[in-house]
Amino acid sequence: MTGTRPIEPAALRLDGTIVAAGRRTPAGCVVLVGDRIGYAGRAADLPPELAAAAVPPPGWDRDVLLLPGLVDIHHHGGAGAEYGPDAAAGRRAAAHHRAHGSTTLVGSLVSNLPDQLVAGVAATSALVAAGELEGVHLEGPFLSHARRGAQNPAALTDVDPALVERLVAAAQRAGAPEALVQMTFAPERPGADALPAELARHGIIGAIGHTDAGEAQARTAIEQVVAGAARDGRALATHLFNGMRPLHHRDPGPVAAALSAARRGELVAEVIGDGAHLDAGLVAMLFELLGPDSIALITDALSACGMPPGRYTLGELDIVVDEQVCRLADGDSLAGSIATLLDVLRWVTTAAGVPLEDAVTAATATPARVSGLAATYGVGSLAPGARGDVLAVAEQEYDERSGRLQPLALRAVYRRGARV
Repeated sequence: MTGTRPIEPAALRLDGTIVAAGRRTPAGCVVLVGDRIGYAGRAADLPPELAAAAVPPPGWDRDVLLLPGLVDIHHHGGAGAEYGPDAAAGRRAAAHHRAHGSTTLVGSLVSNLPDQLVAGVAATSALVAAGELEGVHLEGPFLSHARRGAQNPAALTDVDPALVERLVAAAQRAGAPEALVQMTFAPERPGADALPAELARHGIIGAIGHTDAGEAQARTAIEQVVAGAARDGRALATHLFNGMRPLHHRDPGPVAAALSAARRGELVAEVIGDGAHLDAGLVAMLFELLGPDSIALITDALSACGMPPGRYTLGELDIVVDEQVCRLADGDSLAGSIATLLDVLRWVTTAAGVPLEDAVTAATATPARVSGLAATYGVGSLAPGARGDVLAVAEQEYDERSGRLQPLALRAVYRRGARV
């Protein structure tokens, strides 16, 4: 029979309500063929050749919600491990987040002294080459002392093009020449005017953050990033509102510049939806103002994610963690989160009241597109031909430990067609 692609007998069928591309599809199914999506849509419309080949897992619950695998483009670690020179630690952190539904991961490195930062890029890029991660995010070191948050002040410096070249070379030597996805920088740092073009030359997105810049300076930096057209051509704002000069009616600062650019479709705003970094009303406003296509939900998760309360580290700094909030041991600054992206999805939909369809877009399609990972890996969607990353959750389920109903209770994670 000509023109018909043979279907593998091992095709896997997952039935449920599909939540993707901004809509719900009840009585749907996703069929995994090898490591790819073979079909996603109404079960009634499933092609006959797939209907004959696809077999659901034993005991599969057809009442689950089927989401694209989550895409976290800003997180520092988990399970007691942090991304840096220790590749084994990075592998452990990635495994923790994958098991909780984040099937596409960009590992973030905090500011560090040059040699340590180069070593961290080398080790983390090796994880990209090995398929453990999809990219690397450099959060510094060209950041503001005044808005440094949990960045090591001893590592912060003015823009150094030679250091950028060393970091790019480290990724190339590790076998992942396109591993560096984004770099957070403060536009007011000396030398920052030339940085967006330098980053774009290597396919790296400029992200404004940890900045005390005024509105005009931030706007110019965003325009320079957009002109460089790295990845999908948009700029990023690193965890909007956090680590930057606050919005004021006579001094609007970088927040106003980022909001305006996002509204024009030129920037994607990272949003930490963990219940500690931003008020629920503010997050609801951002979704209403910008829409999910201009918001990337992130975790900014630390090594303490998945661990009990106690003392941990972020780079060279000591962190104190309670049941919900991470803070610097020396000072009161927030220092990342202990949330997975599925936790963020729960909080954004319950506390902030964002429709699940919009929250899923902001946790999958938008970060995948802005980072260029949708084009490179085919992630962030359930379209036929996309990578076989699927997250199955119960809309709500009774949790015996808390004695309460838990929304979006995890049932199964598939990455590249295989169950995690």
